[in-house]
Amino acid sequence: MNLFRTSSSSPRFVATPSRKFAAFRVGSRNSTQSLVDMESPPEGYRKDVGICLIKPEKKVFGARRPDIPDAWQMPQGGIDDDEDPMVAALRELREETGVVSAELMAEVPFWLTYDFPPDVREKLAIRWGKGWKGQAQKWFLLKFTGKEEEVNLLGDGTEKPEFGDWAWMKPDELIDRAVDFKKTVYQQVFSVFAPHFSDSDS
Repeated sequence: MNLFRTSSSSPRFVATPSRKFAAFRVGSRNSTQSLVDMESPPEGYRKDVGICLIKPEKKVFGARRPDIPDAWQMPQGGIDDDEDPMVAALRELREETGVVSAELMAEVPFWLTYDFPPDVREKLAIRWGKGWKGQAQKWFLLKFTGKEEEVNLLGDGTEKPEFGDWAWMKPDELIDRAVDFKKTVYQQVFSVFAPHFSDSDS
């Protein structure tokens, strides 16, 4: 089943696992940059995808986590073994928001990582059975092409709901409402995608 709806003019994603991308470590005092294979994120970091979903008015889909009432974020989730990041992004979007009507606009051509605070790392180690340092994320910019009635925070019913509320937000507003350890990644994501938020972008 094709979960990714595209128009004839929309860019098409072609998986090229052998490509190499720059990996930026953010959220720490000693940030580093290196070239790593697409399939080999920095050691000790869980492979993850992030989805920046925007509507034509250039606002971004943000959702509030029920376990952290004041924390808002963009959809994200882990990449399964041998799963292509683009496929993972579409799956996570569907599972977390119910959205399948979207067009690929751009992707961040490198891994972005953030470290878990100690308390979060301990909690997630129990859930995942492994003590990851943080997450290494591939980010995708998708344009929402459906109707808002399509958004369903129960997702597709295959996973426990991640969010309790959602809204269309300006990038700066979403950064302000994100948990502290994700803010730097969000700033980098919006910096890369900035041309798509300009008034001249169609």
